Amino acid sequence: MYRWDKFTSRAVTTVMILLGGYSAYAHSQTNPEKYPGIGRHATIAEVAAWDIDVRPDFKGLPKGSGSVAKGQDIWEAKCASCHGTFGESNEIFTPIAGGTTKEDIKTGRVASLIDMKQPQRTTLMKVATVSTLWDYIYRAMPWNAPRSLTADDTYALVAFMLSLGEIVPDDFVLSNNNIADIKMPNRNGMTTKHGFWSVNGKPDVNGSACMTNCVPFVQIGSTLPDFARNAHENIADQNRMYGPYRGADTTRPALKELPSSRGVGLTLAAVTLSVSTKGPAALFKSENCSACHAPKAKLVGPSIADVAKKYQGQNNAQDQLMAKVKSGGAGVWGAIPMPPQAQLSDDDRRALVAWMLAGGK
Repeated sequence: MYRWDKFTSRAVTTVMILLGGYSAYAHSQTNPEKYPGIGRHATIAEVAAWDIDVRPDFKGLPKGSGSVAKGQDIWEAKCASCHGTFGESNEIFTPIAGGTTKEDIKTGRVASLIDMKQPQRTTLMKVATVSTLWDYIYRAMPWNAPRSLTADDTYALVAFMLSLGEIVPDDFVLSNNNIADIKMPNRNGMTTKHGFWSVNGKPDVNGSACMTNCVPFVQIGSTLPDFARNAHENIADQNRMYGPYRGADTTRPALKELPSSRGVGLTLAAVTLSVSTKGPAALFKSENCSACHAPKAKLVGPSIADVAKKYQGQNNAQDQLMAKVKSGGAGVWGAIPMPPQAQLSDDDRRALVAWMLAGGK
């Protein structure tokens, strides 16, 4: 283990090297005659679009407000399909609310975190700062349409989540003026009084293993025993449609080496959608249907191929599925509900359903 003075010295050296590289880059940006036509300064609007983080001291928090009642309406429309009507969530996501008490709100420490009988650790049990909730929801939610919520929408959703945990009353209106007054149940569960935050203090970890006669080189890696490899069925069929690679095909032996950088990702190989600027394939992606449905593999919902096979030959399949797409539903393919897609026109809905019944062709 490094002593903190050595660690600090190395960290400072690294930062100075990085700053030196950035300084050279910044100099090239301010001297366009040296590299004409390369690069430009970011506009104020571009910087503002990225600079949305909210710190625990609430720096960066935009003005706005939202009531619990408004948050409930937004929740039922955009959040409940994944996180449940009351924050209980489903078999994919962990619960949002539960496991906290009024006594926890007084003490700032959630007692059930150390209770082995507590079945799950919910979001409100763990998170120490309300700014964390606000920041994450604003930048990353809903799952299929991040950055689509306004500041007022986010205040309302956070207010509703806090009401689920009985942290605020049902008629509460959360705003930038009163958010700092919220007392999270686990606000005292986070501390900076340890070695990682204070270089003058005693490190919070004192290692004793392998301090003498250490091996010169250790190859870091991980493997699963054969009996556990496919314990949760094929991981490759359970991934989101984002990212360069699908999960490992656990029905086959483990790969000897990872795919190269030229490997074909999920969106190019397994998901072969002939997307154009018009037509049902484009609707399928633009309306975020692809977040839950893949062509031939089950994601959150059934695949296009499975839907086409199930309704093949049924005379009323077109009208039946059009109604289901408009109103939403659950129970046919599992417990996870499909949210309603009422914003689609009848013509778009008809074309999209017909395309799916044809197997996406």
